[in-house]
Amino acid sequence: MNPELSSYAARLRGLIQQHQFLAGEQAFHERFDSLALELFALQFKYNPAYRKIWEARQLTPPAVEHWTQIPAVPTAAFKELEMSSLAPDDRTTVFHSSGTTEQKPSRHFHNTESLALYEASLWKWFQLHFGDEGKLVFLTPSPEAAPHSSLVHMFETVRREFGLPESTFTGTVSADGSWAVDFTATRQKFEAACDAERPLTLLGTAFSFVHLLDHLAANDLQFGLPQDSRVMETGGYKSRSRILPKPELHALVTARLGIPPEKIICEYGMSELSSQAYDSVIRATKEKPMARHFQFPPWARVQIISPETDREVAEGETGLIRVLDLANVFSVAAIQTEDLGVRRGDGFELIGRAQLAEPRGCSLMSHSPIRIQHSALK
Repeated sequence: MNPELSSYAARLRGLIQQHQFLAGEQAFHERFDSLALELFALQFKYNPAYRKIWEARQLTPPAVEHWTQIPAVPTAAFKELEMSSLAPDDRTTVFHSSGTTEQKPSRHFHNTESLALYEASLWKWFQLHFGDEGKLVFLTPSPEAAPHSSLVHMFETVRREFGLPESTFTGTVSADGSWAVDFTATRQKFEAACDAERPLTLLGTAFSFVHLLDHLAANDLQFGLPQDSRVMETGGYKSRSRILPKPELHALVTARLGIPPEKIICEYGMSELSSQAYDSVIRATKEKPMARHFQFPPWARVQIISPETDREVAEGETGLIRVLDLANVFSVAAIQTEDLGVRRGDGFELIGRAQLAEPRGCSLMSHSPIRIQHSALK
Protein backbone atom coordinates (compact mmCIF):
# COMPACT_ATOMS: atom_id res chain seq x y z
CA MET A 1 0.00 0.00 0.00
CA ASN A 2 1.20 3.49 -0.84
CA PRO A 3 0.52 5.71 2.21
CA GLU A 4 0.23 8.97 0.24
CA LEU A 5 -2.23 7.56 -2.30
CA SER A 6 -4.11 5.70 0.44
CA SER A 7 -4.47 8.90 2.46
CA TYR A 8 -5.76 10.81 -0.56
CA ALA A 9 -8.23 8.02 -1.43
CA ALA A 10 -9.55 7.93 2.14
CA ARG A 11 -10.08 11.71 2.22
CA LEU A 12 -11.82 11.73 -1.15
CA ARG A 13 -14.04 8.82 -0.21
CA GLY A 14 -15.09 10.70 2.92
CA LEU A 15 -15.93 13.82 0.90
CA ILE A 16 -18.01 11.78 -1.55
CA GLN A 17 -19.93 9.99 1.18
CA GLN A 18 -20.66 13.25 3.01
CA HIS A 19 -21.72 15.14 -0.11
CA GLN A 20 -25.39 16.11 0.06
CA PHE A 21 -26.02 17.60 -3.42
CA LEU A 22 -27.65 20.63 -1.84
CA ALA A 23 -28.54 23.60 -4.02
CA GLY A 24 -25.59 25.98 -3.97
CA GLU A 25 -23.37 23.42 -2.20
CA GLN A 26 -19.79 24.43 -2.95
CA ALA A 27 -17.58 21.75 -1.32
CA PHE A 28 -16.22 20.21 -4.51
CA HIS A 29 -16.59 23.40 -6.57
CA GLU A 30 -14.22 25.27 -4.29
CA ARG A 31 -11.81 22.42 -3.65
CA PHE A 32 -11.74 20.67 -7.00
CA ASP A 33 -8.74 22.51 -8.43
CA SER A 34 -6.51 21.91 -5.39
CA LEU A 35 -7.61 18.27 -5.15
CA ALA A 36 -6.89 17.73 -8.84
CA LEU A 37 -3.44 19.34 -8.72
CA GLU A 38 -2.56 17.30 -5.63
CA LEU A 39 -3.63 14.10 -7.36
CA PHE A 40 -1.69 14.96 -10.53
CA ALA A 41 1.49 15.38 -8.47
CA LEU A 42 0.91 12.03 -6.75
CA GLN A 43 0.19 10.20 -10.01
CA PHE A 44 3.22 11.78 -11.68
CA LYS A 45 5.30 10.55 -8.73
CA TYR A 46 3.93 7.03 -8.39
CA ASN A 47 2.60 6.02 -11.84
CA PRO A 48 5.73 5.09 -13.87
CA ALA A 49 3.99 4.90 -17.27
CA TYR A 50 2.22 8.22 -16.76
CA ARG A 51 5.40 9.93 -15.61
CA LYS A 52 7.43 8.59 -18.54
CA ILE A 53 4.93 9.93 -21.09
CA TRP A 54 4.91 13.45 -19.68
CA GLU A 55 8.58 13.72 -18.77
CA ALA A 56 9.28 13.12 -22.47
CA ARG A 57 7.04 16.10 -23.24
CA GLN A 58 8.62 18.15 -20.41
CA LEU A 59 5.24 18.59 -18.75
CA THR A 60 5.73 18.16 -15.01
CA PRO A 61 3.62 19.21 -11.97
CA PRO A 62 5.35 22.61 -11.46
CA ALA A 63 4.28 23.61 -14.98
CA VAL A 64 0.59 22.87 -14.30
CA GLU A 65 -1.32 25.62 -12.50
CA HIS A 66 -4.98 24.64 -13.04
CA TRP A 67 -6.87 21.37 -13.37
CA THR A 68 -7.68 22.14 -17.02
CA GLN A 69 -3.94 21.95 -17.77
CA ILE A 70 -3.48 18.46 -16.32
CA PRO A 71 -2.35 16.25 -19.24
CA ALA A 72 -4.79 13.54 -20.25
CA VAL A 73 -3.89 10.13 -21.64
CA PRO A 74 -5.98 8.50 -24.38
CA THR A 75 -8.00 5.44 -23.52
CA ALA A 76 -5.75 3.50 -25.92
CA ALA A 77 -2.92 3.91 -23.39
CA PHE A 78 -4.75 1.49 -21.10
CA LYS A 79 -4.36 -1.16 -23.81
CA GLU A 80 -0.66 -0.66 -24.43
CA LEU A 81 0.68 0.35 -20.99
CA GLU A 82 0.07 -0.49 -17.34
CA MET A 83 -1.42 2.85 -16.35
CA SER A 84 -1.38 2.09 -12.64
CA SER A 85 0.26 3.21 -9.41
CA LEU A 86 -0.40 -0.21 -7.89
CA ALA A 87 2.40 -2.73 -7.58
CA PRO A 88 1.70 -5.93 -9.55
CA ASP A 89 1.13 -8.00 -6.40
CA ASP A 90 -1.38 -5.41 -5.11
CA ARG A 91 -3.67 -5.65 -8.16
CA THR A 92 -6.53 -7.79 -6.92
CA THR A 93 -9.04 -6.87 -9.64
CA VAL A 94 -8.78 -5.79 -13.27
CA PHE A 95 -11.57 -4.34 -15.40
CA HIS A 96 -11.41 -4.84 -19.16
CA SER A 97 -13.04 -2.67 -21.81
CA SER A 98 -15.95 -4.26 -23.62
CA GLY A 99 -14.64 -4.24 -27.18
CA THR A 100 -15.08 -7.11 -29.60
CA THR A 101 -13.19 -10.32 -28.91
CA GLU A 102 -10.73 -9.48 -31.70
CA GLN A 103 -9.64 -6.26 -29.97
CA LYS A 104 -7.04 -5.91 -27.26
CA PRO A 105 -8.93 -4.66 -24.19
CA SER A 106 -8.06 -1.78 -21.94
CA ARG A 107 -6.97 -2.78 -18.44
CA HIS A 108 -7.86 -0.80 -15.33
CA PHE A 109 -6.23 -2.31 -12.24
CA HIS A 110 -7.78 -2.07 -8.77
CA ASN A 111 -7.12 -3.14 -5.21
CA THR A 112 -9.34 -3.09 -2.12
CA GLU A 113 -8.91 0.66 -1.58
CA SER A 114 -9.55 1.66 -5.17
CA LEU A 115 -12.62 -0.57 -5.39
CA ALA A 116 -14.01 0.99 -2.21
CA LEU A 117 -13.59 4.44 -3.76
CA TYR A 118 -15.05 3.28 -7.08
CA GLU A 119 -18.11 1.89 -5.30
CA ALA A 120 -18.58 5.02 -3.18
CA SER A 121 -18.48 7.17 -6.32
CA LEU A 122 -20.86 5.07 -8.42
CA TRP A 123 -23.35 4.50 -5.61
CA LYS A 124 -23.67 8.15 -4.53
CA TRP A 125 -24.38 9.38 -8.07
CA PHE A 126 -26.61 6.41 -9.01
CA GLN A 127 -28.68 6.86 -5.87
CA LEU A 128 -29.42 10.46 -6.82
CA HIS A 129 -30.86 9.42 -10.20
CA PHE A 130 -32.77 6.28 -9.21
CA GLY A 131 -35.15 5.63 -6.35
CA ASP A 132 -35.29 2.32 -4.53
CA GLU A 133 -38.79 1.24 -5.51
CA GLY A 134 -39.22 -2.26 -6.87
CA LYS A 135 -36.82 -4.92 -7.97
CA LEU A 136 -33.86 -4.60 -10.30
CA VAL A 137 -33.35 -6.72 -13.41
CA PHE A 138 -29.91 -6.58 -15.02
CA LEU A 139 -29.63 -7.66 -18.66
CA THR A 140 -26.01 -8.68 -18.11
CA PRO A 141 -24.23 -11.79 -16.85
CA SER A 142 -23.63 -12.17 -13.13
CA PRO A 143 -20.38 -11.03 -11.48
CA GLU A 144 -19.22 -14.65 -11.35
CA ALA A 145 -19.70 -15.02 -15.11
CA ALA A 146 -18.15 -11.63 -16.01
CA PRO A 147 -15.53 -10.86 -13.34
CA HIS A 148 -13.65 -8.30 -15.48
CA SER A 149 -16.63 -6.12 -16.40
CA SER A 150 -16.77 -2.75 -14.64
CA LEU A 151 -20.44 -2.46 -15.65
CA VAL A 152 -21.32 -5.78 -14.01
CA HIS A 153 -19.36 -4.79 -10.89
CA MET A 154 -21.31 -1.54 -10.85
CA PHE A 155 -24.62 -3.41 -11.11
CA GLU A 156 -23.64 -5.81 -8.33
CA THR A 157 -22.71 -2.85 -6.11
CA VAL A 158 -26.11 -1.25 -6.78
CA ARG A 159 -27.90 -4.55 -6.05
CA ARG A 160 -26.00 -4.95 -2.78
CA GLU A 161 -26.49 -1.36 -1.62
CA PHE A 162 -30.23 -1.37 -2.34
CA GLY A 163 -30.54 -4.60 -0.38
CA LEU A 164 -32.97 -6.19 -2.83
CA PRO A 165 -32.18 -9.94 -2.82
CA GLU A 166 -34.88 -10.65 -5.42
CA SER A 167 -33.01 -8.56 -7.98
CA THR A 168 -31.64 -10.68 -10.81
CA PHE A 169 -29.02 -10.89 -13.54
CA THR A 170 -30.66 -12.37 -16.62
CA GLY A 171 -27.71 -12.18 -18.98
CA THR A 172 -25.51 -15.09 -19.99
CA VAL A 173 -22.04 -15.57 -21.47
CA SER A 174 -21.73 -17.59 -24.66
CA ALA A 175 -18.88 -19.96 -25.46
CA ASP A 176 -17.13 -17.25 -27.49
CA GLY A 177 -17.33 -14.81 -24.58
CA SER A 178 -20.16 -12.70 -26.02
CA TRP A 179 -23.13 -11.70 -23.89
CA ALA A 180 -26.71 -12.80 -24.48
CA VAL A 181 -30.05 -12.32 -22.71
CA ASP A 182 -32.02 -15.17 -21.16
CA PHE A 183 -35.37 -14.18 -22.64
CA THR A 184 -37.41 -16.68 -20.63
CA ALA A 185 -36.00 -15.52 -17.29
CA THR A 186 -36.45 -11.87 -18.24
CA ARG A 187 -40.06 -12.37 -19.32
CA GLN A 188 -40.78 -14.15 -16.04
CA LYS A 189 -39.54 -11.09 -14.16
CA PHE A 190 -41.81 -8.85 -16.24
CA GLU A 191 -44.80 -11.09 -15.55
CA ALA A 192 -44.06 -11.20 -11.82
CA ALA A 193 -43.76 -7.41 -11.65
CA CYS A 194 -47.07 -6.99 -13.46
CA ASP A 195 -48.81 -9.54 -11.23
CA ALA A 196 -47.49 -7.89 -8.07
CA GLU A 197 -48.07 -4.38 -9.48
CA ARG A 198 -44.60 -3.51 -8.24
CA PRO A 199 -42.26 -1.22 -10.23
CA LEU A 200 -39.26 -2.73 -11.92
CA THR A 201 -35.97 -1.13 -12.98
CA LEU A 202 -34.39 -2.70 -16.05
CA LEU A 203 -30.68 -2.03 -16.58
CA GLY A 204 -28.48 -3.02 -19.51
CA THR A 205 -26.48 -2.13 -22.57
CA ALA A 206 -27.97 -0.79 -25.79
CA PHE A 207 -27.27 -4.07 -27.61
CA SER A 208 -28.95 -6.13 -24.87
CA PHE A 209 -32.07 -4.00 -25.18
CA VAL A 210 -32.06 -4.47 -28.96
CA HIS A 211 -31.85 -8.26 -28.53
CA LEU A 212 -34.68 -8.22 -25.97
CA LEU A 213 -36.92 -5.92 -28.02
CA ASP A 214 -36.36 -7.97 -31.19
CA HIS A 215 -37.36 -11.09 -29.26
CA LEU A 216 -40.54 -9.44 -28.00
CA ALA A 217 -41.40 -8.22 -31.50
CA ALA A 218 -40.76 -11.64 -33.05
CA ASN A 219 -43.15 -13.19 -30.52
CA ASP A 220 -45.67 -10.34 -30.69
CA LEU A 221 -45.29 -9.64 -26.96
CA GLN A 222 -45.96 -6.41 -25.10
CA PHE A 223 -45.83 -5.63 -21.38
CA GLY A 224 -47.36 -2.76 -19.48
CA LEU A 225 -44.85 -2.65 -16.64
CA PRO A 226 -46.17 -1.02 -13.45
CA GLN A 227 -46.12 2.74 -12.98
CA ASP A 228 -42.71 4.13 -11.88
CA SER A 229 -40.86 1.33 -13.65
CA ARG A 230 -37.64 2.62 -15.21
CA VAL A 231 -34.86 1.78 -17.63
CA MET A 232 -31.15 2.51 -17.37
CA GLU A 233 -29.52 2.16 -20.78
CA THR A 234 -25.80 2.45 -21.32
CA GLY A 235 -24.82 3.03 -24.93
CA GLY A 236 -22.56 0.97 -27.12
CA TYR A 237 -23.10 -1.81 -29.61
CA LYS A 238 -19.58 -3.18 -30.30
CA SER A 239 -20.91 -4.99 -33.41
CA ARG A 240 -23.08 -7.16 -31.16
CA SER A 241 -26.46 -6.24 -32.64
CA ARG A 242 -28.08 -4.09 -35.24
CA ILE A 243 -27.62 -0.41 -34.44
CA LEU A 244 -30.58 1.79 -33.60
CA PRO A 245 -30.62 5.58 -33.11
CA LYS A 246 -31.44 6.37 -29.50
CA PRO A 247 -34.88 7.89 -30.18
CA GLU A 248 -35.88 4.75 -32.08
CA LEU A 249 -34.52 2.43 -29.38
CA HIS A 250 -36.32 4.34 -26.65
CA ALA A 251 -39.56 4.43 -28.66
CA LEU A 252 -39.41 0.63 -28.87
CA VAL A 253 -38.84 0.41 -25.10
CA THR A 254 -41.98 2.48 -24.59
CA ALA A 255 -44.00 0.47 -27.11
CA ARG A 256 -42.97 -2.99 -25.87
CA LEU A 257 -42.54 -2.37 -22.12
CA GLY A 258 -44.81 0.58 -21.43
CA ILE A 259 -42.03 2.71 -19.92
CA PRO A 260 -42.36 6.38 -20.97
CA PRO A 261 -39.33 8.30 -22.33
CA GLU A 262 -38.94 10.37 -19.16
CA LYS A 263 -38.38 7.14 -17.21
CA ILE A 264 -35.51 6.08 -19.49
CA ILE A 265 -32.16 7.29 -18.16
CA CYS A 266 -28.96 6.95 -20.16
CA GLU A 267 -25.58 6.31 -18.53
CA TYR A 268 -22.15 7.20 -19.91
CA GLY A 269 -19.19 5.35 -18.46
CA MET A 270 -16.16 3.28 -19.36
CA SER A 271 -13.79 0.79 -17.77
CA GLU A 272 -11.02 3.42 -17.60
CA LEU A 273 -13.11 5.69 -15.32
CA SER A 274 -14.40 5.28 -11.76
CA SER A 275 -17.33 7.72 -12.09
CA GLN A 276 -20.28 7.76 -14.46
CA ALA A 277 -22.40 10.44 -16.13
CA TYR A 278 -26.20 10.34 -16.36
CA ASP A 279 -28.43 12.33 -18.62
CA SER A 280 -31.42 14.55 -18.13
CA VAL A 281 -34.00 15.07 -20.84
CA ILE A 282 -34.21 18.59 -22.21
CA ARG A 283 -37.76 19.07 -23.42
CA ALA A 284 -38.41 19.82 -27.06
CA THR A 285 -39.48 23.29 -28.17
CA LYS A 286 -40.45 24.77 -31.51
CA GLU A 287 -36.85 25.87 -31.95
CA LYS A 288 -35.04 22.81 -30.60
CA PRO A 289 -35.72 19.04 -30.65
CA MET A 290 -35.59 16.97 -27.46
CA ALA A 291 -32.00 16.42 -26.31
CA ARG A 292 -30.23 14.50 -23.59
CA HIS A 293 -27.51 16.30 -21.65
CA PHE A 294 -25.07 14.27 -19.54
CA GLN A 295 -23.42 15.35 -16.33
CA PHE A 296 -20.72 13.78 -14.15
CA PRO A 297 -20.78 14.02 -10.32
CA PRO A 298 -19.04 17.00 -8.64
CA TRP A 299 -15.81 15.03 -8.12
CA ALA A 300 -15.35 14.70 -11.90
CA ARG A 301 -15.15 17.34 -14.61
CA VAL A 302 -15.68 17.14 -18.35
CA GLN A 303 -14.17 19.20 -21.15
CA ILE A 304 -15.06 19.12 -24.85
CA ILE A 305 -11.76 19.39 -26.69
CA SER A 306 -11.00 20.40 -30.26
CA PRO A 307 -8.79 17.70 -31.85
CA GLU A 308 -7.17 20.38 -33.99
CA THR A 309 -6.16 22.81 -31.21
CA ASP A 310 -6.30 20.59 -28.08
CA ARG A 311 -8.28 23.39 -26.43
CA GLU A 312 -11.81 23.43 -25.06
CA VAL A 313 -14.45 24.36 -27.61
CA ALA A 314 -17.06 27.06 -27.14
CA GLU A 315 -20.58 26.42 -25.84
CA GLY A 316 -22.60 24.48 -28.40
CA GLU A 317 -19.57 23.29 -30.37
CA THR A 318 -18.49 19.68 -30.94
CA GLY A 319 -15.25 18.04 -29.86
CA LEU A 320 -13.73 15.05 -28.09
CA ILE A 321 -14.89 14.28 -24.56
CA ARG A 322 -12.14 14.57 -21.93
CA VAL A 323 -12.81 13.65 -18.30
CA LEU A 324 -10.88 14.37 -15.12
CA ASP A 325 -12.12 11.88 -12.52
CA LEU A 326 -10.74 12.36 -9.00
CA ALA A 327 -11.95 8.86 -8.09
CA ASN A 328 -9.28 7.42 -10.42
CA VAL A 329 -6.72 7.78 -7.63
CA PHE A 330 -4.62 4.70 -8.37
CA SER A 331 -4.55 4.96 -12.18
CA VAL A 332 -4.84 8.22 -14.17
CA ALA A 333 -7.34 10.95 -13.37
CA ALA A 334 -7.34 12.71 -16.76
CA ILE A 335 -8.70 10.56 -19.60
CA GLN A 336 -9.03 11.52 -23.26
CA THR A 337 -11.88 9.51 -24.75
CA GLU A 338 -12.60 8.76 -28.40
CA ASP A 339 -16.20 9.96 -28.06
CA LEU A 340 -17.67 13.13 -29.55
CA GLY A 341 -19.83 15.50 -27.57
CA VAL A 342 -21.34 18.95 -27.74
CA ARG A 343 -20.47 21.32 -24.92
CA ARG A 344 -23.61 22.11 -22.89
CA GLY A 345 -22.78 24.20 -19.83
CA ASP A 346 -20.90 22.02 -17.34
CA GLY A 347 -22.25 18.90 -19.09
CA PHE A 348 -22.39 17.57 -22.61
CA GLU A 349 -24.61 16.13 -25.30
CA LEU A 350 -23.29 12.79 -26.54
CA ILE A 351 -22.92 12.60 -30.32
CA GLY A 352 -21.12 9.33 -31.02
CA ARG A 353 -17.82 7.67 -31.66
CA ALA A 354 -14.98 9.50 -33.35
CA GLN A 355 -13.03 7.50 -35.90
CA LEU A 356 -9.40 7.75 -34.89
CA ALA A 357 -6.21 6.16 -36.07
CA GLU A 358 -5.29 3.71 -33.29
CA PRO A 359 -2.12 5.06 -31.63
CA ARG A 360 0.63 2.65 -30.66
CA GLY A 361 3.68 2.78 -28.44
CA CYS A 362 5.51 6.09 -28.43
CA SER A 363 2.89 7.63 -30.73
CA LEU A 364 0.25 7.43 -27.99
CA MET A 365 0.31 11.14 -27.32
CA SER A 366 0.27 12.31 -30.93
CA HIS A 367 -2.86 13.86 -32.39
CA SER A 368 -4.60 11.55 -34.83
CA PRO A 369 -6.83 12.55 -37.74
CA ILE A 370 -10.48 12.48 -36.74
CA ARG A 371 -13.76 12.31 -38.57
CA ILE A 372 -17.27 11.77 -37.27
CA GLN A 373 -18.45 8.18 -37.49
CA HIS A 374 -22.23 8.00 -37.73
CA SER A 375 -23.48 6.22 -34.66
CA ALA A 376 -26.58 5.16 -32.76
CA LEU A 377 -25.47 7.51 -30.03
CA LYS A 378 -26.96 10.40 -31.99
